This record gives sequence, structure tokens and C-alpha cells, in this order.
Amino acid sequence: MTLAEPSVRLLRLLPPEAAHRWTVRLLRGAQALRLPLEGGPHRSAPQRVFGLDFPNPVGLAAGFDKDAEAVRAAFALGFGFVEVGSVTPQPQPGNPRPRVFRLPEDGAVINRYGFNSKGLDYAERRLAGLRRRTLPGPLGVNLGANRASDDKAADYAAGARRLAPYADYLVVNVSSPNTPGLRALQDAAALRGLLEPVRAALEDSGPAGQPLLLKVAPDLEPADIDDIAGVAETPLLDGLIVSNTTVARPASLRSPLAGEAGGLSGRPLMAPSTALLGAFRERLGPDLPIIGVGGIASGPDAAAKRAAGATLVQLYTGLIYEGPALIRAAAEAFDAARFSQGAPPA
Repeated sequence: MTLAEPSVRLLRLLPPEAAHRWTVRLLRGAQALRLPLEGGPHRSAPQRVFGLDFPNPVGLAAGFDKDAEAVRAAFALGFGFVEVGSVTPQPQPGNPRPRVFRLPEDGAVINRYGFNSKGLDYAERRLAGLRRRTLPGPLGVNLGANRASDDKAADYAAGARRLAPYADYLVVNVSSPNTPGLRALQDAAALRGLLEPVRAALEDSGPAGQPLLLKVAPDLEPADIDDIAGVAETPLLDGLIVSNTTVARPASLRSPLAGEAGGLSGRPLMAPSTALLGAFRERLGPDLPIIGVGGIASGPDAAAKRAAGATLVQLYTGLIYEGPALIRAAAEAFDAARFSQGAPPA
């Protein structure tokens, strides 16, 4: 037994936001003291994606380590890559509490955090101290915009300019349902106007060829998919992350908290996010990398993402209910599905 296993059980006894805060603190402490977690990324069948080497296909999704405080500990749990953020230029507290709700009957969570972030200065200090080249897998940084900002494109560009030197890839997150007006940036014209200054900032500050990804919402219409895919086929983007939380509420939800406002994640998101992933893969063809995220709670779920067209996958909510053992199960099932589809071993 490792430190991670009993800690997960104890943390479930706390209110959800307190459990989140204490999880990051415990991981940060274990990281500082070099206490045993799992020992490093599970090494299954490595892949090279975006020009980066991934020891396994399962990453930690953005939203967990918002301020880059427990990166090494996350790798020690078994993840093949870690994505921190979303980081906003200025610190902001997010929405009033309570703002996170467990739906255990549904294997789900609703959150309306609202991009709570300690800001670029804090994130830059944390990332600068990581010695990224010594990390066992790629590090992504997810960028957000301040709620009160009048120039969202400038916010994302500022994040890219400041944090590109410390990241292996960057993500523009226009998919949070908890920042007013953000999802409106997903149409073609708005996306181009947003991504052009971000790409310019990245080319000024980041290493040559640094990948830029876009994270999209699951609540898209066919015309939205076509708009986003059209932009993804340009040099502005190197890949997509599909998808963030949903504002939809499936009729199958049983929890009395299902009516809370915010983004729904966990098991109920698996089917719609995977269908969206498949729609993007069909529209874009086989080459553009897509990271599949949303609803993975088992190895077969990860395999289903691969079958729908995912190049890599990410987890977050599933860990709350399944614990760190989910990472290995997802990696092994994803790789089995990958090879069954004819992918050559790395």
C-alpha cells in the first residue's frame, strides 16, 4: 500500500472543496518530503505526440492543480503527463462558496469554481522552480482569462508570453461554463481573433514548434464543430482537448444536487464527450492529435475514447471515486485498444 490509497479514502469524508485543497496540500507535502506515492509514471507503451515523448497515454486534466503546486507528486501517482491551470493573468477568487458538489449516486461532480487562480506571478514562480527538463513526462499549462477582462485575447496572449518558457505545451481554454461570455469565443471568427495574438506571443517567448491546443466545451452544435475544426486545420493550432464539463443535465441523474448550477463532470459526461470526440475525429481525419477527456472511470472507458479517435486521454473526476489505481487501468486499456486498431508499438 502506498501513501495515496488511504489518503483517498480519508479525503472523501471532507466536503468536496476542502478535500480538493487538502489533496493538493498533501501531495505538495509528499513531494517536498519525497514520501512514497506510486513511484513515477506507469510506463506502458510510450508515444511521441506533438513532438513530445509520453511515457503513457493518461494525463492529469487541468482544474486539479490550478497553480502548479504538486506537479512532481502527480507524476509520482502514475500519470504520463500533467496539465496545470487554468491560470489567469491576475489573481481572482472565483465564484462564491459553496461551488463544488459531489453526486456520488451518479459518479459525478458539479463545479462552478469560476477560474479561481493565484495568477501569473505565482504560477511563474512555481513553474520556474520545477526544472521542467527533469520531469518524467510532458507538462502542459492551461490558460484562462480574467472574469472582468475587457480583452480576453490579451489575457491569453499574456499567459502564453509569460509561461511558454516553462511548458511543453499550452492550452487555450475557452470552454469553462463558469466565466460569462467565454464559450462565445468558440465560433470561427472569434477563435481566429483570439488565437492569432496567442500564437504570436508563443512564437516570441516559447521554444520553436511549441504545441498550442484548444480546449472545447461538450455542448456544441454541428455548426460549432465545423467552425472549430476549420480553425484546427490552420497553423494556429496543433491539437484539441475534447472536452470540458457540460451545462446539460441528463434525465438519468439521481442526485438531489443535480440542479446546482455549474459544469457537470464524471460518468454522465462520458457518452456526450466521447460522441463529440468522434465527431471531431470524423471531421478532421486521422492526423490531428486530440486529447479525450470527460467521464473516464474505468479501463473500458479509456479504451472507448481511443476507439472514438483519442490520441491521448486525461482524468480528474474519476480519481475522486476510483482512486489512483484508475491511472494504470486506463493506460493499459487505452494501449490495448490502440494496438488492436493497428497502431505500431513505440
